[in-house]
Amino acid sequence: MATQRKSKASKFLTVPTRPIPVDRDRSVAGLLEKMEGAGFGARQLAEAHRIWLDMLDDTTTIYMCASGNLIPSGMRRLLAYVVKNRFVDVLVLSGSVIFHDIHEILGRNHYQAHPSMNDEELEESEVTRIGDLLSSQEEYREADEWIGSVINQLELSRSYSIREFLHLLGRELAEIAHEDGILTAAFKSRVPVYCPDLLSTELSVGIARARFEKKIQFNFDITQDTLEMMQIAEKTRNSGIITLGGVDSQKMVNMAEMSSYITRTNTRGHKYAVSVTTDSVPLDTRTPSIGGNHRSVFGKLLKNATTAYVPSDPSIGLPMLVTALSQTAAKFMKTRKRPSFSFSGKDLGIEIP
Repeated sequence: MATQRKSKASKFLTVPTRPIPVDRDRSVAGLLEKMEGAGFGARQLAEAHRIWLDMLDDTTTIYMCASGNLIPSGMRRLLAYVVKNRFVDVLVLSGSVIFHDIHEILGRNHYQAHPSMNDEELEESEVTRIGDLLSSQEEYREADEWIGSVINQLELSRSYSIREFLHLLGRELAEIAHEDGILTAAFKSRVPVYCPDLLSTELSVGIARARFEKKIQFNFDITQDTLEMMQIAEKTRNSGIITLGGVDSQKMVNMAEMSSYITRTNTRGHKYAVSVTTDSVPLDTRTPSIGGNHRSVFGKLLKNATTAYVPSDPSIGLPMLVTALSQTAAKFMKTRKRPSFSFSGKDLGIEIP
C-alpha cells in the first residue's frame, strides 16, 4: 500500500471545530465551554470567560473600562456583583455610566420603550428616549440636585481629584441605597473609580448646577488622577484589561504608557485583554495576534498576550460572562493575590503584590 503523503496544509489543519450540541446542561459556564470549540463570536465569548479566569488565577491588576448605556440596559446589578466580588481592581467609567448608576441607586428606574411611541409626545412629557429605553427628565434633574447637595457638604478650600470625588459620592450613596450599584460597591470594596470624560457627559450637569445656582466654587485637580494611574501601572507586575462598549473608554489606561517616561519606567503591556463591543473592527484584529490593528483595540500588549474580541452588545455578552464567573470563579478567588488601595483624602495608597 502506498504511504499517504501529508499535504503542506496538514500542519495548520489540526483542530477541527466542534458543533455546539443541544443538551440539558443548564450551566452557562458549561455552555461557554462547549462554545469554545466553535468559531467567530461564540468562540470569542467562551475565550473571554477563560481569559477572565486566567486573570483571577494570576497575580494580575485587572482594569475594567466601560462606556455607553450599560446601566439603562439593565447591567447595574451585574457590574455591582463584579466589583463587590473583586473580579476587577480598577474602574475607568464614562460619565454616562456613572450618572445612570447614581440615578438608579437613588431608587429611580429606566423604562422600556415601544416603537409606536411618538418622540414629540415623549418630549412634551419630558421623557427621553435612549434607543428602546426611556428615562424621566425630571428624575434626572433630581439626580443633578443630589450631586449638588453632596458638593455643598465638601470642604471647598481645596480641589478634589475626580477619583476622590467619585469615592465620596459612593460613600454618600451607600448610606441611603437600598441596593448596590457600581459606586456603592466600589466604595465598600475599596476599588478606585476614574472618569476621563466627565465634562462631556450628564455627570457634569449637577456639578455645573451647584455652581450656577448656589455659587459653589468647586474645583477638580485632574492631574492627580493621571498621576495615580501612572503609579498603578508602575507598580503592577501583570495587567489585564476588560473593555465594555467603545474602545475610547480605555484611553486613560493607555495614557499610563505614554506618561511612563516621567517615572522612568517601561510599561510592560497587558498580559490579558478582553473587549466586548459592537465597534467595527477589521478581521485581522479579531484573531489572536498582536500585529496589525490589535493595539488599537486592546492598548499595549505584552508579547504572547492572550486576547478575546467579542463582537457583541455588552448587554448580551456581559450577562453570560458574569453568570459563568459566578459558577466558576470561586476557587480562584480563594487564593487570588489582588491589589489593595487605601483612601485618605486626595491621596490614594497603592499596594500591589
